[in-house]
Amino acid sequence: MGDCSAFFYGTLMEPQVLYRVCYGSSTPTPFQRSLLTIRPAILHDYCRHKVRGYDYPAIIPSPEDCVRGTYVRGLTDGDIFRLDIFEGPEYERRKVKIRVLDVEGNEDGEGNVEGEEVEMETYVWVGGDTALEEGEWDFGEFRREKMHRWIGRREEYDEHVEKIQLEEEE
Repeated sequence: MGDCSAFFYGTLMEPQVLYRVCYGSSTPTPFQRSLLTIRPAILHDYCRHKVRGYDYPAIIPSPEDCVRGTYVRGLTDGDIFRLDIFEGPEYERRKVKIRVLDVEGNEDGEGNVEGEEVEMETYVWVGGDTALEEGEWDFGEFRREKMHRWIGRREEYDEHVEKIQLEEEE
């Protein structure tokens, strides 16, 4: 089990996408699945936007806003290396403090019960505000309508896999 942890707020909230990036398969072995602990969490003072023309979101600092996502423990340095490549130059890995959710409420956050505060890293958008759409990115819509492109052998995901493989070979 690795010593790294991260907060994910977009496509990587879906375990199958996370496994595909870290392990090269959306259906890893039971042992591989056991290496990561995934819990719901909240990141305060950020907001999430759609990235224009893409299936994934971005977060930017925004006082008074918050983003629900997942707190993932057990990542290795190798996983972080692959995640850095996956995220690309439009994102910067930064330290943040999140709150683990002891109870997960509805999509609007009603009923959330926040627990311990934990410091970790997340990927913050640095690709410019003009690439972001107004409005919140919808995880439910991603899961229903787009996730299949990210977990199977589809062209939309292949470019990410190729980048990771090339970087690992260097």
